[in-house]
Amino acid sequence: MQNLIKRELIYPELSYQIVGILFEVYNQLAPEHHEKYYQRAIATELKRCNLSFKEQVFIPLYFKKKIIGRQYLDFLIEDKVILEIKKGDRFSKRNIEQISEYLKVSGLKLGILANFGSKELKFKRVVNLNS
Repeated sequence: MQNLIKRELIYPELSYQIVGILFEVYNQLAPEHHEKYYQRAIATELKRCNLSFKEQVFIPLYFKKKIIGRQYLDFLIEDKVILEIKKGDRFSKRNIEQISEYLKVSGLKLGILANFGSKELKFKRVVNLNS
């Protein structure tokens, strides 16, 4: 049964590795830091694990073929997974909608939303069913 579930996951090994990095960062830094410090620590761990990534990736927002806005992904890992990090104890509807929009616009299949909370790290896998 476990193998069946694992095969159905999108990028299971990569997402497990990313989540492991998130927990490593959270356990080392503990709660109550600014988001930018978590981002720097995640970048350090991604490098240490030899994962290719880009930070603050620009994605234009179009309306009738004209760029009307700019969106920036926190991380694009291995050109496959969007990682968005937040500071807080709950997943807001806005944060989930944000990563869903990033997936839709980019055409990517998987996003991970991570909340660095006051008592624990929470993460949510968000899948683009339209890709």
